[in-house]
Amino acid sequence: MHRQLFYLVAVALLAGILVVGVFWPAELWLLVLWIPLALVGWRDLSSSSNVLYNYPVLGHLRYLLEFVRPELRQYFFESETSGRPFSREQRNLINARADGGGDTSPFGTIRDVDAPGYNFSYHSIQPGEVPASERWITIGGPQCARPYRSSRLNISAMSFGSLSGPAVEAMNLGAKQGGFAHDTGEGAISPYHEKHGGDLIWELGTAYFGCRRKDGRFDAETFQEKARRDQVKMVEIKISQGAKPSHGGLLPGAKVNQEIAETRQIEAGQDCASPSAHPEFSTPRELMAFVARLRELSDGKPVGIKLCLGVRSEFLSICKAMVETGTLVDFIVIDGAEGGTGAAPQEFADSLGVFIDEAIPFVDSALRGAGLRDKIRLVASGKVALGYDMVMKTALGADMCNAARPFMFAVGCIQARRCHTNKCPTGVATQDPKRSRAINVPEKAERVARYHQATLDGFSAIVGAMGLSSIDALTPGHIRHRSSYAPARGYADFELPRLKAGELLSDEMPEPWRVHWEMASIDRF
Repeated sequence: MHRQLFYLVAVALLAGILVVGVFWPAELWLLVLWIPLALVGWRDLSSSSNVLYNYPVLGHLRYLLEFVRPELRQYFFESETSGRPFSREQRNLINARADGGGDTSPFGTIRDVDAPGYNFSYHSIQPGEVPASERWITIGGPQCARPYRSSRLNISAMSFGSLSGPAVEAMNLGAKQGGFAHDTGEGAISPYHEKHGGDLIWELGTAYFGCRRKDGRFDAETFQEKARRDQVKMVEIKISQGAKPSHGGLLPGAKVNQEIAETRQIEAGQDCASPSAHPEFSTPRELMAFVARLRELSDGKPVGIKLCLGVRSEFLSICKAMVETGTLVDFIVIDGAEGGTGAAPQEFADSLGVFIDEAIPFVDSALRGAGLRDKIRLVASGKVALGYDMVMKTALGADMCNAARPFMFAVGCIQARRCHTNKCPTGVATQDPKRSRAINVPEKAERVARYHQATLDGFSAIVGAMGLSSIDALTPGHIRHRSSYAPARGYADFELPRLKAGELLSDEMPEPWRVHWEMASIDRF
């Protein structure tokens, strides 16, 4: 019926235009409108789209509305707290801090404090004062010859390729100005990381970009030359990533220009897919041997691992391997399943991995039970945006935090979620120079440094308001969590029994831990 109606309307309009043209020839310009619409309709009649086939021309209105739907939701229908992955309230606060403006708000909280999932802490009548020196922490265990004095908040892994050159440059300059570290991501050390000399954490993924042979295996000689540069402060082995655990990184070919190809040692214009697992090791024992090798090649710099927690016994296998081989990592970055990425299979991002607030207490307790906690720094990475996020992660067991997307906001990201298309509207996550030239590097670098400073200010102020004078005094009991419409409980009530130092190595191991520990093996994950 609708297709027949299209024919009738098209013929009637044409007849009407021709009749009008007989008496008023000047009005024949209406054919300029009719001809394109007729051609579109004719094409729609053979379309594979059911909607366009049944509703020629008119059906395009449906796809037009669908195209602008994300913008309509974000700008007109999204509430201050409903946005995902970061709410408008969070984004506004990050931008206010990056601008150096005030971060106060009027009229009270707009959060639903009775809703399940709400977290808060008790304040003290007698606030404490956290010394400025507590914002820094030393990374490097007993086997590390060149420990690094690190900020409690650093820029998390984001590769050149996923981000534009100017975005990387602005972040590194901001890190230089603020005195904190910048993780390279698995995409290797690029000229934009090196230009301003900000401290770098070099992340090695499964493809070993920047230190790979033609067959994709690890190139020790190239790694040694780069890792010993003064700018590289630590080395991080990426085992898995929160947004896509057990899945290799993917950079679409549209974003692989010649500069990225040279940086990563790959071919330009081709999809860049990393293996899902490391070819240099396949067991916890071999992982520890690789850690020792990288530490030697880097001249004793801190070497750590990054992973998203999955099967509990597999992480305990790593703990066992450290105990039995005597080789220790200097730090462990736990990436939450809620972490971000430039491109990930939707179902991986939605359904795999352990979220950060559940992962951190387990890892902290496991290291404690294996007698390793005092030798290894624990880093939380997963939706850390504001000072209270740092309070949460530290109370649950982390020593420090990494943040990625908030630093993207600081350089201009608007959460358009087009990172994988090479059409980022702000120039942050694209390799299109016409788009990325919108980033004023010196100006955005100042925003990066100001956001970092203001977030640490908020972190310290909240810890003091809780009556504490040391960041290390935070415990899971300081966080109240409302799991239902009922009185809130302490986070300590939700986790496995918190282990004492060395308890996994004794006969008094708590029963809930025993099954995971007995399944762990240093000769298999």
